[in-house]
Amino acid sequence: MQAQPQLDVQDAPVSTAEVQGSHGAFELGAIRNDWSREEVAAVYNTPLLDLVYKAASVHRMYNDPQMVQRCTLLSIKTGGCPETCNYCAQSSSWSKDVGLKAEKLMDLDSVYEAALRAKEAGSTRFCMGAAWRGPTQVGKRQWERVLDMVGKIRGLNMEVCTTLGMLTPEQAAQLRTAGLTAYNHNLDTSPEYYPKVTSSRKYQDRLDTLQSVREAGISVCAGGIIGLGEGPKDRVGLIHQLATLPEHPESVPINALVAVAGTPMQDNKPPSAVDIVRCVATARVTMPRSVVRLSAGRLNFSLTDQALCFMAGANSIFDGDKLLTTKNNERNADLEMFEELGLKSRPAFVPYPAGASSSDGSAVHGTAAAQHLAGANQLATAATVAAVQQQAVASS
Repeated sequence: MQAQPQLDVQDAPVSTAEVQGSHGAFELGAIRNDWSREEVAAVYNTPLLDLVYKAASVHRMYNDPQMVQRCTLLSIKTGGCPETCNYCAQSSSWSKDVGLKAEKLMDLDSVYEAALRAKEAGSTRFCMGAAWRGPTQVGKRQWERVLDMVGKIRGLNMEVCTTLGMLTPEQAAQLRTAGLTAYNHNLDTSPEYYPKVTSSRKYQDRLDTLQSVREAGISVCAGGIIGLGEGPKDRVGLIHQLATLPEHPESVPINALVAVAGTPMQDNKPPSAVDIVRCVATARVTMPRSVVRLSAGRLNFSLTDQALCFMAGANSIFDGDKLLTTKNNERNADLEMFEELGLKSRPAFVPYPAGASSSDGSAVHGTAAAQHLAGANQLATAATVAAVQQQAVASS
């Protein structure tokens, strides 16, 4: 087992600074799952510069502020989704208005090649999304193909994340055995506002899937979307829900809505950069050890906007020019941003303080992914031996 890279940060708060809420002061940087909505609201409503300062202070207690992970997201099954998420271009309910045709599940080799390209470009986590209500709606062969994708890509020594809809405990266990690092299942918004987002499932359905993921020993990736028409109290409600889960998520994606023509939310006003900064900072203060992922919508933000997000505690981005069905920042532009801001890419399997063992690379042994990893190592060793032999022949 290779030694895992370590972050040069402390594992406990180094500040006794406090935040004043309606129920009294609380320690800045404390790990808690008992936040009240009033306390989260007090954080969220802190004057912006003061909030960013507090969030940056918490960020430095647990994380290297220069280290930002680069992830790649691929839609392995596009369109034809039976869900009715009003923001999503992939719902079959308005596919004609959007002009998006349903596609078949990609084949294993094509997905593997995409992962190879992502790794060569510097991504250390490869995420796969399928426009399903859940694996239960598809046949056994398709599900097994997805499990094979997980194992083979994990064999590249990349972190692997999937977002496949609602899971049963059995399906979560199968993903764990395949070598999955994390499972993404966003809560989207507050429980109260959720009925305005979709009518095809309940908020509790989302929470049940997160429970199945946790019980399977897979790290949870759960966040939300800003710009669904919600108000500040709903943003507070979303973050409160995440911060009071039994365990804080390994990762918390903060997405800015990218409105798609033809969807019910096509005319929604996009959130401002300040809106996103405020949500990132509140997530960082209330979930100090989680990775806060600056996700969809970055294309609308300047380098300065993004820099403020990183200052406030964001420490991951999706790179590549596409996120599922919407445009994203180009890789070269992100590399230039990293250079200008003095950021460095987070390696794969740096231990995640809020993650399960699936996130630190230690859980691959005994899984299907271990076989792929062993095979990849054998191929690399064989290539090295061949190169040495060729050199010996050439010099003789």
